[in-house]
Amino acid sequence: MLERAFPGLLRAAAGGDETAFARLWRDNHPPLMRYLRVVAGDAAEDIGSEVWLEVARGLRRFRGGEAEFRGWLFTLARRRVIDLRRYRARHPVSLTGEAADLDRTSGDDTAATALESMSTEAALGMIATLPPDQAEVIVLRVIAGMDTGQVAQIVGKRPGTVRVTAHRGLRMLAARLSAQAGKGVTR
Repeated sequence: MLERAFPGLLRAAAGGDETAFARLWRDNHPPLMRYLRVVAGDAAEDIGSEVWLEVARGLRRFRGGEAEFRGWLFTLARRRVIDLRRYRARHPVSLTGEAADLDRTSGDDTAATALESMSTEAALGMIATLPPDQAEVIVLRVIAGMDTGQVAQIVGKRPGTVRVTAHRGLRMLAARLSAQAGKGVTR
């Protein structure tokens, strides 16, 4: 969080200062990408790029503080994810050729193996296994650091519903972690 520096950075970025925009990006891009990885999967990078282009185009018109900016950023991202889901529903991918050829594993991918072992990636992967509404609420509350009111506004639900959804998701994650810990113990 940029707190006191935010208003000046926002004015400078809206005025075309690339350094100020870069600072806004560095502060907000990691939580945005974590959110998008959970709710958009492989399309996260593309959607993130589109969101930042939209931010750059609309920054001069934006009014508000840091919390409102983050809310705006995640609202833009959520709208892009919804658009992607609608597009995919209207244009399903139909694979051609031999399914067995498509299921073959590739050679060792050291970068992918390293990413899988990172705890952040593992946590995001586990969150992504939750029902979509629970995963989205948990990422916005815990990873993006938004309060219940902001999340409710972004997802279009009441604050009480957001709290219940987050509680259920966290309870489900705790149960899955306990089950995994139990499997890892040898007796």
